[in-house]
Amino acid sequence: MRYLSRVTTLQYEAASCTGCGRCAEVCPHGVFSLDGRKAILGDKDLCMECGACFRNCEAQAIRVRPGVGCAWAILRSQWRKGKSEAVCCGD
Repeated sequence: MRYLSRVTTLQYEAASCTGCGRCAEVCPHGVFSLDGRKAILGDKDLCMECGACFRNCEAQAIRVRPGVGCAWAILRSQWRKGKSEAVCCGD
């Protein structure tokens, strides 16, 4: 699912990547893949800013501001069960 175009906080420094593959393993939307021993950043606009890649990158090659964007709105709405709160991104 594509969210808003060109607004994600995701940043990737390929030169710092060690090719461990954790980002590709943990990304729920397949934003990262591996090409040999380097991660490849695919469509940034698929990123929901959950922060899984950022938290699992030992090389610190990935930065993203979790707590903004769609993932945060969805999680927050689940934490506030019983209260009416709009979720920013669809179904």
